[in-house]
Amino acid sequence: MPKIGVMLPVEENISLPGLVGLAESAESLGYEAVICGEVSGPEVMVTLGMVAARTEKILIGSGIIPTYTRSPVLSAMGFASLSSMAPGRVAAGFGASSPIVVENWHGIGFSKPLTTTREFLIAFREVIGGEKVQHSSGCFPINGFRLGIDPAGRIKIWLAAINDQMLRLAGELADGVFLAWCPPDEVPAKLEQVQEGAKLVGRSLDDLEVVVTYWGFAGEPSEAEKIREKARRAVLAYAMVPTHKRAFVESFSNLEEATLAWEAGDRRRALELTDDDAVDAMCAIGDEKAVAKRALEYIDAGVDLPAFLTVTERGDTSLALETLRHTSAELRL
Repeated sequence: MPKIGVMLPVEENISLPGLVGLAESAESLGYEAVICGEVSGPEVMVTLGMVAARTEKILIGSGIIPTYTRSPVLSAMGFASLSSMAPGRVAAGFGASSPIVVENWHGIGFSKPLTTTREFLIAFREVIGGEKVQHSSGCFPINGFRLGIDPAGRIKIWLAAINDQMLRLAGELADGVFLAWCPPDEVPAKLEQVQEGAKLVGRSLDDLEVVVTYWGFAGEPSEAEKIREKARRAVLAYAMVPTHKRAFVESFSNLEEATLAWEAGDRRRALELTDDDAVDAMCAIGDEKAVAKRALEYIDAGVDLPAFLTVTERGDTSLALETLRHTSAELRL
């Protein structure tokens, strides 16, 4: 039986009870994990805490928390608290994020993302380990802090990575690599970079968990067409983010032209240039067979845990629930 996860649609103006309800449904339907990101809506630790309190066995993880917006100390306190409620089923997913989120929204300088992320992971692991931590220099100086809560279980560390250096860092320092906006046929090349990083510390790819997320929707053709247009806008929006652009260059042939059109104010032309091939490379939109097939393609490519974002309408969980139910039945979870 394949291990499949789901990602909560935190950008769809859904209430916390609605998101927690999706997580409860995911557990009851046999999914392996529920992953919660953080953008501009629900705060991730509060959301995961509610999910932990309302579930019993499903893995709960963040996907993804920026390494700039919380200190390693505060992050360790949060995940230790979460793990004390759900021991053995917590994953802490981190990533550098982007200048839009870090600088424009949080007012923090987005400098040296590789160095910042490396030092964050090292400090987080030391703090979560319960030892007294003393760092006198670097991005995260810590003077004599010791964690005052028992996590009551091991916490996995996932690192989100797009470029080669960050992929190698995941292989070197994390327990797993978190891939997003990555078509199945691009997975092997990315894992080669993860393997290179793992070799530096005497590990192999077998020592790491490989996680990937993708957009998934299973519904009626008329609904699927509406969701496809939503996905087209999302693919374009994320592809234009400087730190994310590299993830799209192989599958989005018109990216540069679309970016220029968008920047010139021609939104319609930019969306026209975001063709169906670019959307289909990143998203599985159609019926439950399409969503399930994409998950199995990822597994065949070397992924341990594919997880689909439960695409839905703003403020409504009904379409997401249908995708969860139909896809679970298709995969025989």
